[in-house]
Amino acid sequence: HVGAGLGDRARCAAAGVNRLVQVSAIGANPESESDYARTKAEAEMAVREVKPDAVIVRPSVVFGPGDDFLNRFAKLAQMAPVLPLIGGGQTKFQPVYVGDLAEGVARAAERAEAGGQTYELGGPAVMTFEDVLKLVARETYRTPGFVPLPFFVAKAIGALAQITAIVGIPPVLTEDQVTLLQSDNVVADGAQGLAALGIEPTGIEAVAANYLWRYRRGGQFAEAAAA
Repeated sequence: HVGAGLGDRARCAAAGVNRLVQVSAIGANPESESDYARTKAEAEMAVREVKPDAVIVRPSVVFGPGDDFLNRFAKLAQMAPVLPLIGGGQTKFQPVYVGDLAEGVARAAERAEAGGQTYELGGPAVMTFEDVLKLVARETYRTPGFVPLPFFVAKAIGALAQITAIVGIPPVLTEDQVTLLQSDNVVADGAQGLAALGIEPTGIEAVAANYLWRYRRGGQFAEAAAA
């Protein structure tokens, strides 16, 4: 998140770019045990050093047709009779629609008052990890079991799963993802969010059914067949 990307941003600043918007993530923290969260924070600091009036946009988990969030769990629900409730499934998320995120970035780039500000973008609902898995199950017409999985067990599984990356197969879970799951991923109290940018957040259930039907037995005709 830092490296070559910072060079690009430095060149933007040198070229006189009026507004630089850095898309980071909720939970960015230079002291985090998670590589992902720590490097996101380092990138934020590096960008602000180059361009102090840069806007930082921190989304929660992002959902939409091509996401690696609901789609990932839907694929898992297709294959597995049970879904793991990592850490008991009580980690909180505030999923934000990709269209709202894109509009937020655009408005942050256009508005003079956004310069130097940090925005945390989340949707209208706070959901637990268990809530998310149950939403996926409902929208895909699946009836998996749900099994609590302690964090330490999930980390061990993540370490083993990362071995698949050696042969070019993306791991279904990594140790760092488990570390991230040990902290809630929601908009902080008092943080500027979508409302500060004049955006009404889109609910996850209003969008999820539009693309999760692909994982139903029978696809888009599953509901008609059931009737």
